[in-house]
Amino acid sequence: MRLGFVSAILADLSLEDVLDFASKNGFDCVELMCWPAGKAERRYAGVTHLDVTGFDAAAAARAKSLCAKHKVEISGLGYYPNPLAADPGEREVAAAHIRKVIAASALLGVDVMNTFIGRDPAKSVDAQWPLFEQVWKPLVAFAEAQSVQIGIENCPMLFSLDEWPGGKNLAVSPEIWRRMFQAIPSRHFGLNLDPSHLIWQGIDAARAIGEFKDRLVHVHAKDEKIVPDLLYERGTLGLKWHAPKLPGLGSVNWSQFFSALTDAGYRGAVCIEVEDRAYEDSIESRKRALTQSRRYLEQFMR
Repeated sequence: MRLGFVSAILADLSLEDVLDFASKNGFDCVELMCWPAGKAERRYAGVTHLDVTGFDAAAAARAKSLCAKHKVEISGLGYYPNPLAADPGEREVAAAHIRKVIAASALLGVDVMNTFIGRDPAKSVDAQWPLFEQVWKPLVAFAEAQSVQIGIENCPMLFSLDEWPGGKNLAVSPEIWRRMFQAIPSRHFGLNLDPSHLIWQGIDAARAIGEFKDRLVHVHAKDEKIVPDLLYERGTLGLKWHAPKLPGLGSVNWSQFFSALTDAGYRGAVCIEVEDRAYEDSIESRKRALTQSRRYLEQFMR
């Protein structure tokens, strides 16, 4: 396995500075954020370390040259919008940009593109299904033609009132993953697994890895802290009774998690995703969050 990080937390650094930091601090790879240039729609969104608009062979050659210079690989290209949004215009923009990120992945020889399925939070799972197939069957076919794997992250995107009650990402649980992969059986359609989102849903991460080992495209390393007093006050149907933390500072059993990954034969990237508010006050704190997380995870990987 290769240890890396998600570049969103270093939004103020250039691509070369991100790769330089990764190289100097013992990281093997980086998942590069590829949002359309412009204002972020939410925290950790809108980061553009690789602009895929108009991306061509020359741009790919420049990016590969920087990676070679710093001896750091790109684990995947990331873009996490809502391709099943209620608004047709938002859906079309998301799908069009996903295609650009897939094409850029192919040009780079990275062959992994990470994203969300999306969801209309006001509708049931069954009510999403016709649109899911309409949007995602052609996207997966496009990825397959480009020899790129799509890694769907399992984040429910249920953190604020505008995302309530269903969240803005359909792909949250084993039952739904099975249904997704039955509808679209292509091996270019898989999971970018993040254990933190399974913790607060009460889903056994190790069991999920065992069942879906053939669908693991990419892995995020983030922890989740349950706040018992808030859980008591709000119950599991409430909001903000859990919070993302650095690996080792929450409730994920990392020994079990990596045991399951090794048993499953996973040999891909594990990228630290920092969303811990305790480390957001400065660029120095955010860098420290990455190096602290690296030191913790190395015990399971090196």
